Parts: sequence; C-alpha cells; structure tokens
Amino acid sequence: MRIGLIVYGDLEQASGGYLYDRMLVAHLRKRGHHVQVISLPWRSYAGFLADNFSRRLFNTIRRLEVDLLLQDELNHPSLFLLNRRLKKETSFPIISVVHMVRSNAAVHPFLKWFYGWVERRYLDSADGFVFNSLETKRLVNSMVFQRKPFVVATPGGDRFRSRVTPAEIRARARQPGPLRVLFLGSLTRHKAPHLLLEAAAKLGPETIYLTLAGRQDVQPDYVRYLRRLAARRGLGGWVHFIGHLEGKFLASRLKRSQVLAVPSAYEGYGIAYLDGLGFGLPAIGTRAGGAKEIIRHGKNGYLIPAGNVAEVARAFKKLHEDRQRLTRMSLSALRSFQTFPSWKESMERVYRFLNRYNQSSSRIHSPRRKK
Repeated sequence: MRIGLIVYGDLEQASGGYLYDRMLVAHLRKRGHHVQVISLPWRSYAGFLADNFSRRLFNTIRRLEVDLLLQDELNHPSLFLLNRRLKKETSFPIISVVHMVRSNAAVHPFLKWFYGWVERRYLDSADGFVFNSLETKRLVNSMVFQRKPFVVATPGGDRFRSRVTPAEIRARARQPGPLRVLFLGSLTRHKAPHLLLEAAAKLGPETIYLTLAGRQDVQPDYVRYLRRLAARRGLGGWVHFIGHLEGKFLASRLKRSQVLAVPSAYEGYGIAYLDGLGFGLPAIGTRAGGAKEIIRHGKNGYLIPAGNVAEVARAFKKLHEDRQRLTRMSLSALRSFQTFPSWKESMERVYRFLNRYNQSSSRIHSPRRKK
C-alpha cells in the first residue's frame, strides 16, 4: 500500500499521540508499505482554520499518489472543510487516527461549542477511524451523523527494555521516607499538575516527594504559574521540575518512583499510566476519559473526580502510611500491565484494518491520477 499521514510538525514530538503515530509508521514500513508523512506547520487556531482555504495545501494533498490517506485527528481544524473539497477530486479514502476528542477538553462554554462544531464536521468528513480507546470510539460515535468503519487499537506498553521484578517492587515499597510521586506528561493546564502541588502542600515534605517530568514549552505561562505556586506554598525542597525525559533516563526515573500521578481533566487513553504500570507504579488518574480502561480503582491505582485536590491528597496519604497497601497495589500494577497488548500487536491490528479497507475500497474506486 501507498499511505499518506498528515500531522502537525514532525513525528518526533513528545506526546502519546505522536508516539502512537511513530509506532504505526514504523510498523507499516516494516511490513513493506510506503508511508509518506505530510507535515503541516504549527500555528494559532485561527491559522489552522485558514489552512482550509489554502490552494497550495489543497493541491499538495490532491496530488498525493496514495491508496489511503491517514490524518492525525489533532489536525482537524486545518482539514474540516478541506476534506470535503478533496473528496470531489480524489478517490483515496480518508482515515482519521483519533487519539482524543479535543473539543471535549475545552473549558469555556462558547469555545467548547465552537471547537465541537468544527471537530464534528471534520469527523463527518472521514471515511473511517483508528481509535486508541473504547472511550474515544464512544465519544466520536456520539458526534458523527453516520457510523463509519473503525478499529480500536490501544497503545502498547512495551517500549522500555528496562523492567522491575516483584522482589525489587517489594523492596522499593518498604524504603523509608516520603512517597516518591512522579508526574509524567507535558506541563499543561489540561493535565492539571497544579492539583499535585496543592496536594503536596496539604501533606508536607514528610509525606510526599514530587517530581514533575515533562515538556515545559507547551504552555510557558502555565509553567510560570506552577513555579510561583510552588514558591508560595514553600515546596521548593520537595517538588522538582526536571523537564522532558526519554529512553533510559525516563526508564530510570520510573524505576525509582513509587507512584505515578497524572490527574488530567480528560485523557483519551493515557499512555503514561501504562508506562507506570510496567514499572509497578500504582497510577492515579481521573474518572473522566479513557484512564478507566487502564486503572482499576483500588487495585492498581485510584480513579478520582477531576479537579479534586482532597481526593488526590487522600490517595497519597493512604499509600504513604500503609506500605503493605503500596506493595500490594504495586504488584497488582505489574500484573495488570502484562494483560495489555504490545505495540506490535496493536499496530498489526491497525494494519489489518487498513489492508482490508484498502482492498474493499479498491473494488469500488479506480486509482486516482488527477494532477
């Protein structure tokens, strides 16, 4: 197959969605298929909307020699009208790779309505979907007018070679001192690390040692707010901002931590939770979104109401004061991790869907050759 993939920026960006896209591209290429990545520039939301009227972008996509065109759903503001124009002059199917329904994360009522209006029209313009979770599938199906072919392929959790043994987990849980909590993700308001700072302030340095690992350039104003908040609460000695980690550095930090906490307002799935489980870290997430497909409340972590500082603090306190509970939940985290598919298994599932779709659509449409 000849496949195109539209993304913003390049594939090496640090987020779960881009990791998913990288893994998919690598798997398709390993399978012997040609994948062409089409990069759209990052810009303001208004700039994204303007892409729909770009003759240059329209011609670039229209002239692609592909059997299927994949689009990362993150790009929907740039494509919600453009796709409709493309369908009049092309025959390749458009498959949207949906990591998260973005409008669902908007806070302001008008923006939520407007973003949803744009996103709904984009979703209706796609011919099929690759979903990263059942939650994402549910939300998209509630928005589109007509059901489309789809596959649900959750992210894999086996990207790290370094692991921990049950014996190491037991020893780690018994180590004295404050509970070592790791936040993993871009420092954005949506992922709500400020809740962890507030919880840390409630508990004190004898209870929690918090590390915030993630990109700090996505919302720099919010990061400055976090640093001011840490200073006001007197958290300087036991809350640390360490920036983005990858590879062996991230694996080492996961191995040394005791709990993973990402209290996002909403997650389409949450690869960070899965990464944590692989190192025996009980995960703390929220009930909003796909985290509940990974976290089993009271077993391998806690699901809390979004925005609830008191519940975050309560979960930390339980695990700090009851090291037997921490040990039990850490071992459960490792066992539950082993039930999730590998990246190879998940990406093979996507490949089979795309291959079936291509074979069925090729019987209907002749190859396009418009110039």
